[in-house]
Amino acid sequence: MLQKIQSFLEVSRFKYLIFGLLIFVFSASASSWYYSTTEELLITYSIRVILQIAMSYVIIEFLILHLLNKGKVLIFWISIVITLLTFYLICTLTYIHYFEPTFPATYVNYIKRFTDTSLLGRFTNIGEFISKSLYLLYPTFLILVLKLYTEKQRLLKLNEQKKTTELAALKNQLNPHFLFNTLNNLHALALKKSDDTTKVIQKLSNILDYILYRCNENYVSLDKEIDLIENYLSLEKIRYADRVKISFSKNVTGQEKIAPLLLLTFIENAFKHGVKEEINQASIEINISKKGEQLVFNVKNSKPTGVNTAMNKDSIGLKNIKKQLELLYPKAYNLIIENKSNSFSANLKLDII
Repeated sequence: MLQKIQSFLEVSRFKYLIFGLLIFVFSASASSWYYSTTEELLITYSIRVILQIAMSYVIIEFLILHLLNKGKVLIFWISIVITLLTFYLICTLTYIHYFEPTFPATYVNYIKRFTDTSLLGRFTNIGEFISKSLYLLYPTFLILVLKLYTEKQRLLKLNEQKKTTELAALKNQLNPHFLFNTLNNLHALALKKSDDTTKVIQKLSNILDYILYRCNENYVSLDKEIDLIENYLSLEKIRYADRVKISFSKNVTGQEKIAPLLLLTFIENAFKHGVKEEINQASIEINISKKGEQLVFNVKNSKPTGVNTAMNKDSIGLKNIKKQLELLYPKAYNLIIENKSNSFSANLKLDII
């Protein structure tokens, strides 16, 4: 409901009129005890609200829009002072020539606050100027607060949409070479009529089903991600057989929440840069554990003998990972990359969501 009101007040041509009516109803109802007749109450607050809304319109739609927003700060503040003085003059003239002679009983005590009741005497009264200006300005403050809040909500919504779009792109970073190679291996197994054929189909089906349909949320249960990793490792074991030694240890409940496909990207890169070019046996060590309120993930792969293909700190894969971490774990993660002569490791700590 509040959002609809904000949206309406933001886009409606009559937003100042509607806001003025709301102020009139609130102010008049709160001060009805002060005035002797309903007619006096209605006339008094009609004039006051007209002045308040007129000032709001001038300041917001002209001075802020055409001066402050364009960097003309000095001219803006000079214009503000002139506007306040102008409206104070109008207000003072209204009191002298209309309110006081029309409703003398109401303003008899008000007049006593001035030592000089002439127009010049009142106009040069600093205390009265400040008092009247603040009274006239308070709807302007309310409208500005509402506009700033609405703008903030709009920017948050845009950022959320941008974040969702970026995450959708980042989640589609499953290495296409993995899918291509798996299908090639599947084709070779099918030709051999290997017993592993149905196993590969099942594992690949589970991976694709999860990636396409079951990880659309920003965060998922860790046990689902572990199942994904295990299916992925099973396929890579079939693909590389004895060429790679894989160690995967877990010390978690599985109910922790984590961004989907985040860990898999590290593991993909470990195979891509640590196994593909290795002529001897490669090794990959993966560990997931929980320490206090943090999730600790480590993946370490050996480097191919005599080949410098290990992922470096500026690789596209790592850039994508860091971008996703910034989006989903702002100031809540720590990533350390160690690029040694014979191994490459990524150590990630995440605050548990």
